[in-house]
Amino acid sequence: MPLGNMTIERRGRELYAQRTFDAPLDLVWRAWTEADRLKEWWGPRAFPTTYCTVDFRVGGVWHYCMTGPNGEESWGKSTYREIVDRRRIAYLDQFCDKDGNVAPGMPEWEVTVEFEERDGKTIVTSRATVANEEDLIKLMDMGVVQGFTETWDKLEEYLAANR
Repeated sequence: MPLGNMTIERRGRELYAQRTFDAPLDLVWRAWTEADRLKEWWGPRAFPTTYCTVDFRVGGVWHYCMTGPNGEESWGKSTYREIVDRRRIAYLDQFCDKDGNVAPGMPEWEVTVEFEERDGKTIVTSRATVANEEDLIKLMDMGVVQGFTETWDKLEEYLAANR
């Protein structure tokens, strides 16, 4: 479904998203790879990121916590599998606890994010794949499409403020 300059589609067991940001590639890349920048925009509006560490290297971990309006915490852990400077980041994204222990029974994503600069703007394409369609339906029922959209809206706002 196109949403302004963003497209989100379910393709089998994959959630595909693409958006063009009015910002240079270098700034968009740093927003995705530096903890202090990620903390500013990652997460839906009602669940801002309150904790974030990044060990940005293959095998390194991005560990974060989004905190809801009633103090509820949603912890995540992403393990980097591939990094191609200013082109691609691939990682395994999992629900976890504050110590990084993976939450049993929760779906996990294999995520690939690609970056392309064109005419001073940056096209970001994300492909998030789960083990089966049931896991994707479970995540969609949890509001992942709205959360994804709000998160990328916040990235747009962050980039505009930091150009």
